[in-house]
Amino acid sequence: MRPRKSLIERCAGPRAAEPLRAPFALGDRKVLAEILNKAGARSVNIETLKGVARFPSIRVMVEADLRGWLPLMGVTLTEQEIATILQEAEEVLDQYVTDDGRVTFDTLVHIATATKS
Repeated sequence: MRPRKSLIERCAGPRAAEPLRAPFALGDRKVLAEILNKAGARSVNIETLKGVARFPSIRVMVEADLRGWLPLMGVTLTEQEIATILQEAEEVLDQYVTDDGRVTFDTLVHIATATKS
């Protein structure tokens, strides 16, 4: 069975989907520690904190990535691609919308501290 494509990948292809995965590339604490150790860091300590992400709407959340992050990563989408993604995002992400129209979801962040050898 093939993995299901993300909304962005379905609408704009892997050229847009891959850069959006980049901020989450170090989500595995063990891998993060290994990278830091290989870079010469010592006394590595990784703390995982729980939080809640909050956005005023699905549109604001998604458009920030489409018009902000993607161009920084060298990817510019057409207005039609953006419109299609925003329309589909309203349906796909509906489960995260609160009664007042805001978007909230639980999230984790790793804080790594170390000393240089």
